Parts: sequence; C-alpha cells; structure tokens
Amino acid sequence: MRTRQISAVELTRSVLDQIERVDGQLHAFLAARPRQALERAASIDAARAAGQELGPLAGIPVAVKDNMCTRGTLTTCGSRILHNFVPPYDATVVRKLRDAGAVIIGKTNLDEFAMGSSTEHSAFGPTRNPRDPSRVPGGSSGGSAAAVAANEAMVALGSDTGGSVRLPASFCGVVGMKPTYGRVSRFGLVAYASSLDQIGPLTKDVTDCALVLNAIAGHDPNDSTSLDWAVPDYTQALVPEVRGMRVGVPREYFVAGMQPEVEASVRAAIAALESIGAAVGEVSLPHTRYALDAYYVIAPAEASANLARYDGVKYGLGPADRDVDIFTAMEATRAAGFGAEAKRRIMLGTYALSSGYYDAYYLRAQKVRTLIKQDFDRAFERFDVLITPTAPTVAFRLGERVDDPWAMYLTDVCTVTVNIAGIPGLVVPCGESGGLPIGLQILGPAGGEETLLRVGFAYERQRSSRNR
Repeated sequence: MRTRQISAVELTRSVLDQIERVDGQLHAFLAARPRQALERAASIDAARAAGQELGPLAGIPVAVKDNMCTRGTLTTCGSRILHNFVPPYDATVVRKLRDAGAVIIGKTNLDEFAMGSSTEHSAFGPTRNPRDPSRVPGGSSGGSAAAVAANEAMVALGSDTGGSVRLPASFCGVVGMKPTYGRVSRFGLVAYASSLDQIGPLTKDVTDCALVLNAIAGHDPNDSTSLDWAVPDYTQALVPEVRGMRVGVPREYFVAGMQPEVEASVRAAIAALESIGAAVGEVSLPHTRYALDAYYVIAPAEASANLARYDGVKYGLGPADRDVDIFTAMEATRAAGFGAEAKRRIMLGTYALSSGYYDAYYLRAQKVRTLIKQDFDRAFERFDVLITPTAPTVAFRLGERVDDPWAMYLTDVCTVTVNIAGIPGLVVPCGESGGLPIGLQILGPAGGEETLLRVGFAYERQRSSRNR
C-alpha cells in the first residue's frame, strides 16, 4: 500500500469477498462490518493520497474476538445473555488498532465467555477449521485463528486465559502470542478470569505478530493491572540469529498419550534451533503436574465472581416476565442466557469459593500457582527460553470431546501454566500430521517478548529455508 501497488479499499474488499466465499462454511465471524470497513479504508486511501502521515497498520484489515468492546458494534461474547449488547465505548486494544490505522472488519466467534478449547461452546454455533472443516479450530479464540488462516483477515486479536490464543494458532497453522500478564491492557475485554486473561495477536507470521504487538502493548491508566513498562520496537528483535542462546526443554510437557507426530515435530524443531547455534538442555518443572487442577479451580472461581453481574437488569437478556421479583428474574435470566459450559464453570467456581471450601480449593490452588511460578523462575535462571508442544494432539473432530469435559480440559495441559505464571508464550507452526498443523510453543520470562520473537523468527526462517 505504501508503494501504491494496492489500495486499502482493494485489500479490504478482497478480504470481505473472501468472507462472503468461505464463512458460510467456517463461521469464523459473528458480525462483519463491510460498510464501515470500506468507508474506513477509503478514508485511509484519501489520507495517503493527500500525503498525510499514517499509522503503521494503515489500511490493514483486522478481526477482533467478540469479547472485546467495540463502540456501536454488537459484542456478545458468544453468549445469549449478551445477544443484544452494543458497547458505548471501544476496548483500549481496539482504540489502539484504530489509532494505528487498522480497518476493523468484524467480530469473531468464540466459546461462550472464552470458556472452551474448541469454539464449540458458542451460543451461535461452532467455528470450523479451515484446514479440515470436520475439525475444530481450537478455542476459545477459534474464530480469530480461523479467520487469519482462511485469509478472511490479515491479522486478528484473541484473548488467552489458559491457551485460548496459542491453541487455535497451533490447530489452524498460524502464529499466536500470549503476552506477559499486564503487557496489553484488558480495559474493555469482557472478563472471564481476571488474573489470567490477556489479549494477544494471531497473525500469518512472526513479523506481523511483532507489528501488532507494537500497536497494542503499553500501559493503560484504565487498567490497574497494566504494566507501566516502556514498549520497545518489537520488530528490532526480528533477527535470524540464535547462536549462544540457551534453550530449555521441560520434560514434563511431553505427556503420556501425546500424539507421536506432535512430539516428533517439536523435537525436530528443537534440533533445528540447535543446528543454527542454540544450546539445548533438559529442564524439570516439577509442579507442572498440578497445573491443570489448579487452573480449573482458579479460573472458574474468578468466572463465578465476574459473571455474577449478568442479572438481566442493566443490559443483555432479561426475563420474559418482567413482573417478577429480582431473584426469580435473575434465575430465569441465567437459566436461559448461559450455556452448559458456562453454567458448569460458574458452579465449579461458586463451590470452590463457598464457606468451608475456600481453603481446601481456591487457597490451595493459589499456593500451587506460586510453586509453578517458582519453577519457571528457576528455569529462566538457566535458560533464555523454554520450548514445548502447544497441545498433545492436532485438531480433533467436531463433537469428539464436547460431551466429555475432562477430555476437553486435557487439551490445555501444555498451555495453562503460562497464564498461571503470568509469562509470555509464542506459538509458531512447526509441522503437520495428516495435513493438520502442529504448533511449537516458545516460553520466556515476564517481559521476554523480544526474546520469544527472536527465536520464533529465527526458527521460521530456518524452517522456510529447509522447505524450499
């Protein structure tokens, strides 16, 4: 666009045409904004023609997960309880995208309130994997990952509470980053589990990931958990050089039952990094075995508190009969508005926080959280990054796990530790099995996004040269 080979309107129209062609099958979007997107693109073209200084993402079509507030555009969180909610303001990340010149083309599908690993728990129907529509795209940001993989958006935003950016990136064959907790503002992100949630980009390659992170990272006074750290130019980390970098391989992440092709692809990626100069060693994170149990206490407990605000009074779904007392109204609203998975997690969380059980469950889970964080701290004294699989398997079939919550939760076994510890994680494609993508997960210490991008970029270049 800078060299006038293509205009913002042409690029936006091509993306909207692709949505028209394929989204009837994939269902990556809950709401597209074709008129507003084309008007925005036209204004960017006019500004460029007038010689005005434009933002770094000027004219780039971006999709936004439907749990981030967008002024004047429906924001449902994939739930019936918010079926008619139109926010009066933009989330900070959406405002920052607009400030950078991005064209917001629509809102993407997700598991209800981001509670899921497959995007099958949306009240508005599942999203399908572009590589194989009989399979899931991962979750909960499955709509965003599918949109990028299917060329329905150049980049997209997702949210990651226990792997919800990284798992869809792995299943759909795109790049996804979960930044350090607090690196990106959560203001305007509809909360699931407030101490775990973090917004991150889904992109076609590591370079685009750095560009989007440049745009959305930074302190926000509207978010009390936002880190007041300077934002570097993440594109400066994109050097294809890892000589001398220390790469740790945690033995606990190669779990029993892992698909052999997944382990083989990840170990081949580790060998590829070693071949270009990285020093590789094994490390133990002994409390990883407790992470999934701790996560499925902490996250539902926080969800129970966060979702208590949906009472049918102020906005969203209300009771059919308005002439009832407040408690009957709330019961009717929540019974009709929440799906099965949201109800399951609310009940789990309410139980874990209830009198007599708080110490046994929630407090103990928080103690385990501390131990997991300490494991990572010790590991990063020895290693610059850690490398693991993203998921034990490739994308599974639609319906295969939807009626088995424990099997679904096990999908997150390699990702939840990152949110528990508050550290960043980057996923890049590293192979395929039966035509389905496999993702390599790169982990770093808090604030280590530059190192992750450097390693991911070097691996991406090395893999590209091998595949020529």
